[in-house]
Amino acid sequence: MNTESAIRNRIDEAATTVGSLWPIHSFVTANPLSGFEDRPFGEAVERAAALLGGRGYPSAETFRTALERGQIDRERLEAELAETGYEDDPETLLDRMADAADAADAKRSDADATASDADDAADRVDRVLTKWLSAFLDEGIAHWSMPNREAGFYAAFRGVVEHDGEIPEEGVVADLPEEPIDAIETVLQSYPKRQWVPILEEQLAALPGWTGFIKQRAADDDAWQSTYPITLEGYLAARLALLDAVDADVEPSSAVTDANPTDELARAFLRAWEATYRDGLVETVTAESRSLADGESLADSELMADDGSSTGTDTDAETADRPDAQLVFCIDTRSEVIRRHIEATGNYETHGYAGFFGIPMEYRGYDAEVSVDACPPIVDPQHHVADLPTDDETRARHDRWAGIREAADEVIEILEANAATAYGYVETAGSGYGLSLAARTLVPGRVRDLFDAADGAVPDDHEFCEPLVHNRDADAADAASDLPVGLTAEEQVEYAATAFDLMGWDQFGRLVVFTGHASETANNPYDASLDCGACAGNPGGPNARVLATICNDDAVRAELRDRGFDIPDDAVFLAGEHNTTTDEIELYDGDVPESHAADLEELRADLAVARERAAAERVGKMGTEAAADAAAVDETERRAADWAETRPEWGLAGNAGFVIGPRELTSDVDLDGRAFLHSYDWSTDPDGDALEAILTGPLVVTQWINAQYYFSTVDNAVYGSGSKITQNPVGNVGVHQGNGGDLMTGLPLQSLLAADDEPHHQPLRLSTVVHAPVDRVTDALAANEDLAELLDNDWLSLTVVDPTRNHRAFRYDEDLEWMPRSIESAGTTESVGSAESGESDASLESDASREKPVAPAVADD
Repeated sequence: MNTESAIRNRIDEAATTVGSLWPIHSFVTANPLSGFEDRPFGEAVERAAALLGGRGYPSAETFRTALERGQIDRERLEAELAETGYEDDPETLLDRMADAADAADAKRSDADATASDADDAADRVDRVLTKWLSAFLDEGIAHWSMPNREAGFYAAFRGVVEHDGEIPEEGVVADLPEEPIDAIETVLQSYPKRQWVPILEEQLAALPGWTGFIKQRAADDDAWQSTYPITLEGYLAARLALLDAVDADVEPSSAVTDANPTDELARAFLRAWEATYRDGLVETVTAESRSLADGESLADSELMADDGSSTGTDTDAETADRPDAQLVFCIDTRSEVIRRHIEATGNYETHGYAGFFGIPMEYRGYDAEVSVDACPPIVDPQHHVADLPTDDETRARHDRWAGIREAADEVIEILEANAATAYGYVETAGSGYGLSLAARTLVPGRVRDLFDAADGAVPDDHEFCEPLVHNRDADAADAASDLPVGLTAEEQVEYAATAFDLMGWDQFGRLVVFTGHASETANNPYDASLDCGACAGNPGGPNARVLATICNDDAVRAELRDRGFDIPDDAVFLAGEHNTTTDEIELYDGDVPESHAADLEELRADLAVARERAAAERVGKMGTEAAADAAAVDETERRAADWAETRPEWGLAGNAGFVIGPRELTSDVDLDGRAFLHSYDWSTDPDGDALEAILTGPLVVTQWINAQYYFSTVDNAVYGSGSKITQNPVGNVGVHQGNGGDLMTGLPLQSLLAADDEPHHQPLRLSTVVHAPVDRVTDALAANEDLAELLDNDWLSLTVVDPTRNHRAFRYDEDLEWMPRSIESAGTTESVGSAESGESDASLESDASREKPVAPAVADD
């Protein structure tokens, strides 16, 4: 292997330790320690602490608050502590943990105070690099562009080196080679090759925000990357050359970082906290599974006469049970709240499905300048879908108003950027601006009403456009995309069938609403973090429109009927979008016939009621008391419009669980907006294909989301982004804390804390509960090593409630083995075993203190 290949391979190896970071305008919640997921959780956080300096476990005060609030079961905690070898009471141990943390902070402060010349040199290099990275990676904010960006970062950097007074003309930087690999080789050649990966790891970890962003942008290869390319090798070449110029030694640290002595204690507290939450969730699903089975048995018996003859037909029962409408929501935790309230208002059925509705597409809105990937980052888009105008009159009205607004925005932007005219403009228009600022600050709700009225005069895209679904219309798309335009007839059938298969549908209401979701906030760099996580930080409405269009197609419906999906002729599919900030649900009803007008009117009225109730519930959690449901709606609208509001909504804060199973398992339970919910019926999935798709897709995405919330909470300074109050957006790609430095990689404090000293998000690893035969889950894990590795390494937990084994619960242990779980129900400990294996329940009875792993082998049917 030549030196160039060796260097490239070592860069690739070193880069695995840096988590990917997406631009803030398309915020993707991802595990900041994703590069360490091939290690056990404890080892991963220890290694990340050595490289990045971040904590891996909640603080003593966080544990203390959880214990005081009853979020940690004391008996469970004491059992965990005793098993780990701790005999003191929890409060004494928490004091010890806090003292150790204070001592570590003091030691760190002393080390910072006596920082070496090498540290000063590295800081100097960081300042130079972040300055030029900000200039090069800007995505449309800067008015003066960095010279020669089209040639790539390294070439552009070579061009400005001689003009930057902060860069000494010493070493490699005095005569930078044309190729970045040559510059890297020049610096590395004086070190043994065994040190190259550690050197590169430490240099990438020095600015993990910027390097994570570079890594993701290079992998994504979007329009910005294509126009202004940057690579990790180009970045490393510039960094190593600068370090050489300031005579910094890049030899990797040989000091062994001691593990935090309280980590083992923290793990015991964390396990007890997670078990407390998980036990409640599993008990709920288990009890509802049994109740559901009993109800089905009773329903079957009621269809039989005393002499054993049938008293009715299955069709009669299905017709009687047909919901007035079915609404499909994203599995997002915020959907749990609104779904619960919708179901309480009438004969409605709700389902959970990934928010991109299974359509892996690149989407371009009517007015959009660029396309966006409207699908999870673990999925590559397969289709280009654009909005195609179908109503010229409405389109013209939209264009007139949009043109006026665009011209006004452009004038203001020019005036703000032009120093020669800005002063005169302020002098003549300053009073108007002052009144505008005062109104937006003092009465944001009224300003929102004003803007809503103005927006009402401008038709939305969905009022005059349809998504270009059929590939036969490709010529009308005018798409600057390498992807196929639209979908073939076969693909449309597959996406619709997959959706119904995954959700286990066997009947359809008169109205079926695919409901995407989006957020609404003002002056919020993190607005994309509140949009659909399954759509890469974009709204899910476009995906919902595509699936609704597909399902309304007569040819698609005919094919679906041939596949066993009995879609009635009167079933109408439509799209909608849930505003998670205000809980308003907008229905895109352009294709709903007059025959369904009454159904639609009733649904709208009930959605309004559900909105008020959901808003009242969520406003209470934000520390605001509303006098009535309507007042709660006003409060959510104020938060959405208030440009000084740091916490417009909670987003996915609180997420801790994921339930994969029929909605009936959770429909009668208040899950407090903390659980992702994916509809799934094991009885309609004999081969387990649908289950495998859910486990390898939505489950992985939710684990990413959960991990980002966890690490942003346990160490916000390293894995989060600090307070919004002291943040500064940079280049439309991210935020700094203060006036420069590294890009912050995670969520702000206001998304996690109710107040400076009052936690809101509970930092727990994801607890997943699947309602299916345990053998079927085992087969899915055996076929997907990466997912099994996540479980083996304790990045999340998995419990299966098996309806074929008397609704017993099994918790995943490791190596595809399961622990039968004892559940306290009505004061009786239920045993877990296999009736089909011939073993008695008594022989398999166990409790939490003596559970042993088993590998159940039971036929699915």
